[in-house]
Amino acid sequence: MADISQIQNGESMTLRDQLALTIKLSLPAILAQLSSILMQYIDAAMVGRLGANDSAAIGLVSTSLWLFWGICGAMTNGFTVQVAHRIGAKDEEGARAVLRQGVTSALIFSSIVSIIALLISESLPVWLGGGSEICGKSTSYFAIYVMALPMLTMNFLAGGMLRSVGNIKIVGILNVLMAILDVIFNFFLIFSSRMECIFGIDIEIPGAGLGLRGAALGTVLAEIITASLMCYVLFSRQKEIRLKGHSGSWKPNRNILSRAIKISTPLTIEHAVLCGAQVMVTIIVAPLGVVAIAANAFGITIESLCYMPGYGIGEAAMTLTGQSYGAKRYDLAKRFGYITVAMGIFVMTIMGLIMYLTADITFALMTDVAAIRQIGAEVLRIEAYAEPMFASAIVAYGVMVGVGDTLIPAIMNFGSIWLVRIPLAAIFAPIMGLKGVWIAMCIELCVRGTVFLYRLVSGKWIKPSKELSQTIK
Repeated sequence: MADISQIQNGESMTLRDQLALTIKLSLPAILAQLSSILMQYIDAAMVGRLGANDSAAIGLVSTSLWLFWGICGAMTNGFTVQVAHRIGAKDEEGARAVLRQGVTSALIFSSIVSIIALLISESLPVWLGGGSEICGKSTSYFAIYVMALPMLTMNFLAGGMLRSVGNIKIVGILNVLMAILDVIFNFFLIFSSRMECIFGIDIEIPGAGLGLRGAALGTVLAEIITASLMCYVLFSRQKEIRLKGHSGSWKPNRNILSRAIKISTPLTIEHAVLCGAQVMVTIIVAPLGVVAIAANAFGITIESLCYMPGYGIGEAAMTLTGQSYGAKRYDLAKRFGYITVAMGIFVMTIMGLIMYLTADITFALMTDVAAIRQIGAEVLRIEAYAEPMFASAIVAYGVMVGVGDTLIPAIMNFGSIWLVRIPLAAIFAPIMGLKGVWIAMCIELCVRGTVFLYRLVSGKWIKPSKELSQTIK
C-alpha cells in the first residue's frame, strides 16, 4: 500500500503507487477545503434569508477579509514548506525547530495585521463604495472576523504543518467538525427565538437574533475550537514533529527565518496584490447596485464549491513535491507535479459541469430574491467554462510552492489578474453589467492556466538547491 514514507526512505515507486498516494493525500485535503467553503456557503445562505441588504453587506467586505486572511496564511507557508523539506530529509529535530519559529512568528505577525484591520474597519465599507444602508453592518461583520485573526492564523499554521508531514486526514476531519460547529452556532446566533414545527410538534427554538454579527461570531467560535484541537494534535500527538517531550530553543534562527522570508514574501505580496485586485473588482461592481453586489458575492461563494477540490489537490501536491524535493528525489517531484495537475483538471472539469447544470438550484438555496437568483445563475454558467484551466493554475501553483519556487509563480498570478482581468472588467462592466465582470474573470483564468501549464512542462520550477542542503542539518 502506497505510503508517504516511501518518499523519505528512497524506495522505488511505480506509477500506480504514485497515483494511489496522490489520491490518498488529496481526498482528505479536498474534504477540508470543501468544508471550509461550506462554512461561507452556510453563512451566506442563512444571512440571505435576512434580505438583500444584509447579503450585500457581507459581499462588500468579503474580498477584504480574504485579503487579511490570505496574508496571514501565506506567511505560514514559509515555515510549512521548510518542514516538508526537512521531513523528506528525515530531519525531525530540524522540523521541530522550524515549528517553534513558525508559532512565534505567526502570532506576532497576525496580531499586527489584526490591529491594522480593526483600525480601518469603520472606513473600509465607505472606501469600497457601499451605501449608507449597508456600511454599518459591513463594519460589524468585518471587525468581528479580524479580531480572531491570531487564532485563525494558528489554524493555518497547524493545518499546514500536519499536511507537511503527510497527516492530511486529521486536518480534513477537524475542518468538517468546524463546518458542523458553524452550522450549530449560526442556527442559534443569527436568528431570534422562534417556534418551529418538528415532527408535528411546535417547539420554541432559542436564538440571539444577532443577524450578521451572529454569522461572524458563529464562524469565529467554530474556528477557535478547531484551531485549539489542531494545535493539540500538532504539539502533543504528531510523533514526527510534536513539541511535547522535546526541548529546544525558541530564539530566532537566522537560517530558518531568512528562508521563511524568502518563501513567504512573494506569496504574501502576491496574495495582497490578488486580493487587492478582488477589492478592485468589488469597486467596479458596487456602482451596479445592491442586487449586483449580492449576486457577485453569492456567485463567488457558490463557485468556491467548484474550485476548492483543486485547492485540496494543490495542498496534497505541495506535500508530495516538498517531501520529494527534501529527499533530493527531483524526478519523483516532477512526476507528482504532472499527476496532481492532471487530477485537478479532471476533477474541476466535472465540478464545472455540475455547476453549469445546477446554477439555478444552488442560487435558489442562497436567496429568495428573484433578481439576485437570475443574474447569479447567468454568471455561474459563464464561469463554468474556465474551471479546467483554473485547475491547472491552482494545482501547478501548489506543485511549485512545494519545492520553494514562489517568486515566478507570484509574478505570473500578479500579471494575469492585473493585466487581464481588471482592465477587461473595467471595460465590460459598464456595457454588460455583472456578466461582463465574470466574462473578464473567465478569460483571465484561462490565460493564467495556460501560463502555469507552460511553466510546469518546461521544468524550470525545480532545481537542486544549495541553500536547502545548508539549512537541513
